[in-house]
Amino acid sequence: MVNLRIKSLEVLRHLPRVALNNLKDVPHSSWRKAKRILGSRREVNWPQKGQKQRQQYARLGFAGGSNRFYLEVPKEPYNEGHQLRRHYPPLSLGTLQLMIDTGRIDVSKPIDLGTICNTCLFNCEPKDRHFGVHLTAEGIDKFRAKLNIEVQYAKEPVIAAIERLGGVITTAFYNILCVEAKVDAEKFLKRGLPIPRRELPPEDAFEYYSDAKNRGYLADPKIIAEERLKLSQKYGYELPDISKDPDFAMLTYRKDPRQVFDGLRPGWLVNLRDKIVLRPTDPEYIKYYES
Repeated sequence: MVNLRIKSLEVLRHLPRVALNNLKDVPHSSWRKAKRILGSRREVNWPQKGQKQRQQYARLGFAGGSNRFYLEVPKEPYNEGHQLRRHYPPLSLGTLQLMIDTGRIDVSKPIDLGTICNTCLFNCEPKDRHFGVHLTAEGIDKFRAKLNIEVQYAKEPVIAAIERLGGVITTAFYNILCVEAKVDAEKFLKRGLPIPRRELPPEDAFEYYSDAKNRGYLADPKIIAEERLKLSQKYGYELPDISKDPDFAMLTYRKDPRQVFDGLRPGWLVNLRDKIVLRPTDPEYIKYYES
């Protein structure tokens, strides 16, 4: 019996070498050339145009595949709720002193958010969730004014700098609608809306505005007087007695926690053209704004 291996090698010696010019289909094969598809069906099944050809580039953060990178990366909670956070644009004591020296602010009257915005040197945008003034300690050595000021946020050195000169500082909360009214009162009153009622601070800010150490407007005045004395002893200055000051009435003036404008109650309607103030007469309406 002839060895099959030897026989196979003998056959290969007489066969031509495999090349591109002698390749042929397998005899009796069932393969048939696919029919060419033209028109809209071809574009749907095998699209040729992409985003770059249409000048439509991928959106920011697209990394390809089915999952986006911001879904694959673990969640980072430090930015949670960033669109709801309250922002307080800073105002330094040096800038405040400059406003006073240039006559833009009158220290013989109480100062609040509306007074500071009317100087046109402080930018407060309610649409950017700006809730008022953050009084900072920059320029604390140049500050020499005695005043009664209401801000939305202030730290201990700023409070000490104002009270050392015989002034009074109060931290008060304004909701976003009241901030719009204070920033541009004329624009707000031209809308024909009644003066809004100031809301109480939210849960995460209620503790700050009810603490006497922060001079919160919801704190007990007796406890505030005690904290004024403690702060003067801590920083080593003699606390002036404002009860003997000629401007005692101005220094001790404070608005109602629900009040927005001085001399105007919530619910009143101001007519700028006729220069009159319309007061509500409906008992339910009055009860709503006084509650």
